Amino acid sequence: MTSHRPDAALPAHATIRAHPERDRTDEAPQILARGIVAHVAFVDGGRPVVIPMTYQYSADEPHRLYLHGGRNGRLMKHLATGAPVSVAVTIADGLVYSKTALDHSVNYRSVVLFGRAAADQPGLEERRRILDAMIARYFPGRTAGVDYEPAPDAHLETTALVALEIREWSAKMREGGPNGEADRDPARPGSAGVIPLGRG
Repeated sequence: MTSHRPDAALPAHATIRAHPERDRTDEAPQILARGIVAHVAFVDGGRPVVIPMTYQYSADEPHRLYLHGGRNGRLMKHLATGAPVSVAVTIADGLVYSKTALDHSVNYRSVVLFGRAAADQPGLEERRRILDAMIARYFPGRTAGVDYEPAPDAHLETTALVALEIREWSAKMREGGPNGEADRDPARPGSAGVIPLGRG
């Protein structure tokens, strides 16, 4: 399966066309659970916009992603209309250097998804739970009431935490070393290898 399509009426926007052998759509939940920044793309006034956002994702709610941001931001206003968005999350695992310029690359895991704001948005107590789970995901081991003061109602009222319903997704992964012909020939001059990156 190259893409997740819970709504069969949707076009297959998430189908992987370039390097289909790198398809890791079955690992999309794990990649989203490890990611740090979600780049959210939408159309505002006829012009494309991409905004980096923090977010919360848990495999317990596999088809829902929560975006965290300012209540009066244009993305939140866009989502309130029910209009679609696209989201990309990428984890960079390594910089791949080669003996040839063309074969330099990056090892990565990525998810591209398409969705809309869910009809049922979280209430105050649900937002508190999601925010605490988000802090625990970004900062493993930190606990509300022990390591930090829980968010009061006033803070939750002024912060947007929007539930995005995932309609379709796909995931890709590149791993391993450089693939150039020269990289497989120890007699060729130059150097090749991988510089590790990322959160693991």
